[in-house]
Amino acid sequence: MAYHIGVQMDPVDKIDIAGDSTFALMLEAQKRGHKLFYYQPDQLSMKGDQLTATGRDIEVFDKVGAHFKAGDLTQINPATLDVVLLRQDPPFDMHYITTTHLLERIHPKTLVVNDPFHVRNAPEKLFVMEYADLMPATLITRQLADVKAFRDEHKNIIIKPLYGNGGAGVFLLREGDTNLGALTEMFDEMFREPYIVQQYLPDVRAGDKRIILVDGEPVGALNRIPAGDETRSNMHVGGRPELIELTARDLEICEAIGPELKRRGLLFTGIDVIGDKMTEINVTSPTGLREIHRFGGADIAALIWDAIEDKLS
Repeated sequence: MAYHIGVQMDPVDKIDIAGDSTFALMLEAQKRGHKLFYYQPDQLSMKGDQLTATGRDIEVFDKVGAHFKAGDLTQINPATLDVVLLRQDPPFDMHYITTTHLLERIHPKTLVVNDPFHVRNAPEKLFVMEYADLMPATLITRQLADVKAFRDEHKNIIIKPLYGNGGAGVFLLREGDTNLGALTEMFDEMFREPYIVQQYLPDVRAGDKRIILVDGEPVGALNRIPAGDETRSNMHVGGRPELIELTARDLEICEAIGPELKRRGLLFTGIDVIGDKMTEINVTSPTGLREIHRFGGADIAALIWDAIEDKLS
């Protein structure tokens, strides 16, 4: 059966199709005969109780430099769609949160993936704190004294924004580093919210593993190995991706969190694991689908659409 699919995403002309998971989902939907309607978050509006999205019908092609063909600009009621993919990238700010409130007006009659209520209430670096026993030692604070005490206990630490993404603003402070005060002052000036401080895990030199779960079940993993001159393993800052098998510990972590992901309607998620510790649960716009498939792993975009179609039927 063909469905009408809305895709709420960042500008389609600026994506890197080689690594964009939203593009992978669009290709697979189109392959199955589904019709795609593309719009950006700024094009979502509400008048009274009526939600509208201003966008374009779109076709996608797996061809660099010519990867889409869009129709004329038109306005539709997203409630008439069968599915909306909530896929714009963070930052997870009030702009992002507002879109979840708007899409919540049509879900679940129109299936929104992931469930906007639970996306809003499961920010990556806070939701994961419900599984503190699976994590490295972690502190969320704005108090310099707390950060100093944490570093005294754990020696080498990572400091990063609570609502950041893509490795932006991630700092490693080693024991004795004299920049701690200046760095926390900078964070205090840049962000109103607390920041996150974690025990540094030396295992990151062997890679930061992204594990993809579909409806709570692990389906594949990609290891991201940081460059020699980088703390961060994110691929856009030079991290080297490689396909990797799930370990017994990985499966144990997935078994612990999977039922709650499924219960919350978080159908497409990605968790980050360093060594034997989980550091994040990504629910807003997980990535890794194209890389995993390219390196010989599962076609996860197809598995996601299997799960979506199962829910629609």
